[in-house]
Amino acid sequence: MSKITDKAPSPQGRRPTILDVARAAGVSPTTVSHALNNKRYVDEKTRERVKDAVRKLGYRPNKRAQRLRTGEAQTIALISSMPFEIAGGASRLGFLMEVAAVAAAAALTRGLALVLVPPLVNDRQPLEKLDIDGAIVIEPVRDDPHVAYLQGQGLPVVCLGRPLGYDDVPYIDIHSAQTTRLLLDHLWTQGSRHIALLIGAQQRNSYVEAEATYRAFCAEHDLAPIVAKAEEHGGEAAGLTTSRELLHEHPEIDGICAPVDAFAAGALQAAQQLDRRVPEQIKVVTRYDGIRAKTSTPPLTAVDLHLEQLAQLGVQLLFDHLGGDTSTQTLEPPLPDLVLRASSKPTEHWTASSEAAPD
Repeated sequence: MSKITDKAPSPQGRRPTILDVARAAGVSPTTVSHALNNKRYVDEKTRERVKDAVRKLGYRPNKRAQRLRTGEAQTIALISSMPFEIAGGASRLGFLMEVAAVAAAAALTRGLALVLVPPLVNDRQPLEKLDIDGAIVIEPVRDDPHVAYLQGQGLPVVCLGRPLGYDDVPYIDIHSAQTTRLLLDHLWTQGSRHIALLIGAQQRNSYVEAEATYRAFCAEHDLAPIVAKAEEHGGEAAGLTTSRELLHEHPEIDGICAPVDAFAAGALQAAQQLDRRVPEQIKVVTRYDGIRAKTSTPPLTAVDLHLEQLAQLGVQLLFDHLGGDTSTQTLEPPLPDLVLRASSKPTEHWTASSEAAPD
């Protein structure tokens, strides 16, 4: 009778397989399957030997592979790495829900069910409790723990936004550099000559690209860079506090580029509290053209990120990787378009591709 080895026979760092369990228990993979699924007769001693091997190896059945073999429906998760204060806001609507609505429809057409995993206050996601086959992570932080967990489970993962710290994770490029440049060029054409950048304190690729683009813009126009960073969990309140401090320290500021719409809304409040007229004395622009941008006072100039195409591409890329086609690592949605509003210049919708765009 074969004995179970004390050490897991699978290489360190690799998820143990049913073959590893079979070798450790001295039985065939089919017997392991029957023992774990209570199919056909397996004598009690053999069943206990298999279960002992499972415990020692830390083996968990690959339910994704099981479903692929049986043709059953698969499930993917949409995970927000960004807190609700900026991904959704008090109304629980916004960027996250807009992406989720499109992603759910796109997933359904491919026979996939989508589970929305909302951000939690303590940043701890009970992903181990979810029976999923893959996931889309929205704007991950550097070395994002969600991505690390999913990779550790051998699950395909796609990110919306380049994942810092992971060179092997496929992603949808959300054009952060182009978006920032679009907003900065607009402020410049509207006469702003002392432009500040307000971004999140966390390490996300969108912030990294925004700051790099901003500093290059300042060098090009011989401007002194003014960069402020706010905590994401503070939402609009953090945008308000940081903007007040910014305007006290740099009263010459006549333009604020705040890619996070919650921070931009806070910047508008700060300007109003300090009796700075918008857009006459100071102009404020943001990235996401969502509810905050449309309902702020005054409404915020923003960017059409083409979220519908972005979400569809995310599901498409994940679907390909679920099916074993890993040849594509990056997909790109259409380039962003500017949506002008009263926070910078009251006018009609304008697209970046328009040759005769108004200044």
